[in-house]
Amino acid sequence: MSKRGIPAGAVVRGTDKGYDHSPGTPALKPGSERPVEQIDKKYPYMRPRDAATLILVRKRGKVPEVLLGCRDAKHAFMPNRYVFPGGRVDPEDARVPVATALDRHVEARLRKAASAQRARALAVAAVRETFEETGLLLAKPLKGGAPDKDYGEHWKGFLDEGLAPALDCLDFIARAVTPPGRPRRFNARFFMARAEDAGGEIRHSSELGDIRWVRLDEARELPLPTITGLILGEIGRLVKEPPDRKRQRKIPLFTTVHRRHLMLEE
Repeated sequence: MSKRGIPAGAVVRGTDKGYDHSPGTPALKPGSERPVEQIDKKYPYMRPRDAATLILVRKRGKVPEVLLGCRDAKHAFMPNRYVFPGGRVDPEDARVPVATALDRHVEARLRKAASAQRARALAVAAVRETFEETGLLLAKPLKGGAPDKDYGEHWKGFLDEGLAPALDCLDFIARAVTPPGRPRRFNARFFMARAEDAGGEIRHSSELGDIRWVRLDEARELPLPTITGLILGEIGRLVKEPPDRKRQRKIPLFTTVHRRHLMLEE
């Protein structure tokens, strides 16, 4: 890995992150308690907001890499941490035209905890946030060309170029609900896609800096939120043993039940 500097104030990786895969370390199994980062201050209860994240994966030779960026120090939620691009769902995400629909199995997994309209909006949000934060477009040409309606600044350089979200490129691999007592809470869906399906040039944004491709086996050296570390473990498993996309499967759900932080399946 490049030895480029890590931003000042970045949280140093600890041994309680839940992604220590050294020999003898027990694997996290469905139904077991998951690690949760300690915070200095507890915040009032708030309802989690829907959010979506997109994990782009590529291979250099036989080595898988993922795209990560560092959140700005000014953010109340996960400052100075390396994360995948993503963010909360906007109301307009449900109405944005798409080039291709979700795979039926992906949609079915999403609909275990969302309506059909919400499932589509979550997928669109993952694509939009990735474009906003990194400049990369998971897109295909929109039938009929650029829409007449203006969908906002988020989509400049995307929809106006006659491109629209390619939802068929997405795989839905995990869901995580932020534990209570955090400054922000999200009901986050994690999508994965191949880097070769995304176009454009990487650019930094106000949301993410130091955006880089990181070897999967070295990503844990960066300052990461607990959940990002756990998702890296899931990505490693999926890369090593690719699932049959023609068959349905269960995915991990990281959540809190009766004050216990658990990994379940759904």
